[in-house]
Amino acid sequence: MNKIVILSAVDTFTVKGIEMKLKTIDVDAFISSPAETELSLVRDEAELFVLYMDENILNMPDDIDYLRDVCLETGKKVVLIGDQAEYDFVNFYIPDDFILEWFQRPFDMNIFLEKINSFLEEINDEEGKKSILVVDDDPTYLRVIHEWLKNSYRVSMVNSGLQAITRLTKSKVDLILLDYEMPVVSGAKVLQMLRSEPQTADIPVIFLTGKGDKESVKKVLELKPEGYLLKTIDKKSLLAELEKFFLRPAKNDFDDEFDDEV
Repeated sequence: MNKIVILSAVDTFTVKGIEMKLKTIDVDAFISSPAETELSLVRDEAELFVLYMDENILNMPDDIDYLRDVCLETGKKVVLIGDQAEYDFVNFYIPDDFILEWFQRPFDMNIFLEKINSFLEEINDEEGKKSILVVDDDPTYLRVIHEWLKNSYRVSMVNSGLQAITRLTKSKVDLILLDYEMPVVSGAKVLQMLRSEPQTADIPVIFLTGKGDKESVKKVLELKPEGYLLKTIDKKSLLAELEKFFLRPAKNDFDDEFDDEV
């Protein structure tokens, strides 16, 4: 059963009504505060967030900022319910890419339910897609890669190696695209950490690197990833490389191909 978290600063009659209506379309809906301390406990449970906005939301910029980070990391979307001022406030923190729909109060519950049902049907249809976790400290690059891959893969994103480790202990993916040159915890260190844990040791990793010279590539391949891709790669080439990767029967084919180049 699909799960939806209804985020509301106040547990009102209207919010309770939304919860009950969602359950009539076989959705496991439950209510949580949008405060970071509570959202952090339920962030991985739902396929979708419904943010019911009121005047309280205007006093929660840090929490909305955290919700934005959750959407960025997981690829999940938010349905907003509220007036123009509340929408403008939230939209300042959460970009349009992660807002599925905005319903201005008073809203039509039947149209709301139709939109939710349609979205969940799309989610269920995507279950057969390969899942990719992109790890990079550049939020702009993450957004670009998400936009490029979202129609072909289930994409989630994190901006540090430690976040990647935390994310992967909760749910596995089919492939990790890992920035080699991250600060604090480098891509090389992240790969080492992944290989040392039974839950993540067998997840394939392709490094993303900005350096394509022979010595840099040799250093990357010495770590035995499934391969590497230059960060200057264009959308068409990236999709082609990923398609080739998922069609490869053997782990070492990618290594052999690049050995010929270095």
